Amino acid sequence: MFDILVYLFENYYHTELYPDQDALARKLSAAGFEHDDISDALAWLQGLSATETDALPESLAQSTAFRGYAEVEAAKLGVEGRGFIAFLEGAKVLTPLVREIIIDRAMALTEDSVSIEKLKVIVLMVLWSKQHSIDSLVLEELLSDRAQLLMH
Repeated sequence: MFDILVYLFENYYHTELYPDQDALARKLSAAGFEHDDISDALAWLQGLSATETDALPESLAQSTAFRGYAEVEAAKLGVEGRGFIAFLEGAKVLTPLVREIIIDRAMALTEDSVSIEKLKVIVLMVLWSKQHSIDSLVLEELLSDRAQLLMH
């Protein structure tokens, strides 16, 4: 699934929009991705769209409160993932509202834990979907490690 997300970013980042789900599924299939991975990625993206319009309060965007993590969130994100999110928020790359969307999308994964490489792809996809301009240094950090390898 993460190969597909990186592929989407690589191929549609500059156009800012990707095709509707049916056309996208056909294009991904033609690109050689497996049906199950395509279904998982499209479901994840659909969840991302739904999360953006959910009832997260707009006041959260300006919040300066400390974010505590539930035990299940802490276990899934790990110390490194939570630290990375805190770093991005402290650097003003993420607002608290965007942070919550990132945590929601990480929690939506079926895996027991989310690696830092996968978390970086999630951050990248959330920022892209929210149409945030992504600083080149932040983009380089998000595309480092495995995400960069997936793009080539």
